[in-house]
Amino acid sequence: MSTSYAPIAKAEKHVPVQASAHERIYLYAIVLGGEERMYGWPSIDARPVYSIAHGGLSAIVSEVRGEKVRPERARLAAHHELLKKLMAESTPLPMAFGIVADGPAAVRKLLARNQQALTERLRHVAGKVEMGLRVRWDVANIFEYFVQTHRELRLARDRLLGLNSRPTQEHKIEVGSMFDQLLKEDRESYTDQTAEALSGQGFESKPLKCRNECEVMNLACLVRREDMPGFEAAVFEIAKQFDNSFALDYNGPWAPHNFVNVELEL
Repeated sequence: MSTSYAPIAKAEKHVPVQASAHERIYLYAIVLGGEERMYGWPSIDARPVYSIAHGGLSAIVSEVRGEKVRPERARLAAHHELLKKLMAESTPLPMAFGIVADGPAAVRKLLARNQQALTERLRHVAGKVEMGLRVRWDVANIFEYFVQTHRELRLARDRLLGLNSRPTQEHKIEVGSMFDQLLKEDRESYTDQTAEALSGQGFESKPLKCRNECEVMNLACLVRREDMPGFEAAVFEIAKQFDNSFALDYNGPWAPHNFVNVELEL
């Protein structure tokens, strides 16, 4: 899929100085465009934010001290705030928090070695944002809900754990395993059904790990900026497929964290 790319807004050109022996380079994101510039945005350590370019790519960076960056709340907030600002003018490939390079030369080497893969992903996500779509079972007790909605689990529960039986640890494990299997199957079925509905409307989606037992699905969705109304309409149509035992919500827009999928060669 080819998409047009809106170039970064014009800004003061800047060729960053080499970091000192004790300074390292912290990476926030990679964007299309080979113009090096300064950004008037706060960094994770109140250092200037700038870009290091090679070929047609630029890494958005700032200088930090030490080999590791502790994930303190203020730093995490600054990292994500900077990504939000980048999202306002382009579609970046966001880096995970804590990625540090030895210096500008190491950053340029990374861009050079991975130029084709990074360029392909940037073109794929250009003009798009990531939206989150979650569905959960909105019930008081998820096990009892499955007992009421899955006859085989109800029969096993009554046979092995009922009032007229003396349940053993093995019986409890057997019933628990059946519940886990049914939970897995239902999640897969609902996720496939929802992903198919989104795909039919032209939206790419990716299943993520569920955060708790009551979560049915956790999807990352890639949406063109101009098609946000269409995505919202698709979500409301999908919601009609679920009864009152389910709750659905969506959130975003975010940088496309879950659609990068680049194995960087260092």
